[in-house]
Parts: sequence; structure tokens; C-alpha cells
Amino acid sequence: MKNQEEKEIEIIEDELKIYKVGDEILRIETEPVKDINGELVDFIKKMFYTMYQNRGIGLAATQVGSTKRFFIADLKLNEEPSKKLVLINPVITESEGSELGEEGCLSVPGITESVKRKYKVLLKAMDINGKEIEIEAEGLLARVFQHELDHLHGKLFIDYLSPIKKKLVLNRLKKQRKEEGW
Repeated sequence: MKNQEEKEIEIIEDELKIYKVGDEILRIETEPVKDINGELVDFIKKMFYTMYQNRGIGLAATQVGSTKRFFIADLKLNEEPSKKLVLINPVITESEGSELGEEGCLSVPGITESVKRKYKVLLKAMDINGKEIEIEAEGLLARVFQHELDHLHGKLFIDYLSPIKKKLVLNRLKKQRKEEGW
């Protein structure tokens, strides 16, 4: 398996809007990225800034208004430049095991719930330089990959909850949205 050897990604300090539950863009199927150009690279740099400002460890394109198929991740929260991952047109090709773990989401503010995910995954994607990469991930990184990949297919982590629990969460979010005006 190849490790991602990524050039350091400089951050553009321009925070993007994070779309939240109820916004239609979160439910779309994304389109593959065909061209990694300067506009996309700048958008990705803004995504990292937005993710760090909101203390996230992953962010999908749809969460910040893009319909393209890519996401970013950084479990080290900008402590190590080499840990910034840009995954373009990602696909999980293998998976094994499963585990229950807590998940939250910048698009589902204030909510964490236990979600069952595969423990180990093999993800194929392109990096920011257009290079084909494979990353074998387990534990939290595998969870982040699956969570963000779900976003690219119009799915949220709350969709894994039982119907009753999902309804309670959505009611809580509706109340929160009204109170906070988002």
C-alpha cells in the first residue's frame, strides 16, 4: 500500500459557510472531479481553514457548498502539516470488521451518536496533485473516511440511527435551528 506523500497545503484564511441539516446540498450525489485546477486548490485551502476554525477532523465538499466529489481530513488538527489529507474521487475498495463509535458532524451541530462502521478500510483516491493513492485506515481514520464519503453520496450519520432516535434528533435540531437562527 502506498502512503500519501503530500506537499504542505497552505491555508487561505477565508471561512466558508457550513451547510447544516435541512440544507438540500447535503442530500445530493456529488459529481466526480475532472480537473484539479487553481480554483479547486484554493477552495480546498479555504476548506482546511474552515475545518480548523470549527474544530473538525474531516470536511466534505458538500458541507461547504460544492457539488464535487472530494473531502479533506486531518486528525492532528493542523499540528503536523504532513497529516493533511485531500481525497479526490474517493472509493472504498475493501473493508473489514466493525465497531460502534461516537460520531458528530459540523453539519449536525451539537449532536453525537453511536454509529456502527467498518473498523478497517482501503480507500483509493487522487491527491491534490492528481496522483492516484491508496490509504489503508483503521479506527478513527477509517471512521472519518466513511463519514465523509457518506456526505459525498447525500447521506448523514444520523441516517444510521433507528427511526425513533432519528426523529428525536431531528426534532432537537429543528428547535436548535429556530433558537439559533441557522
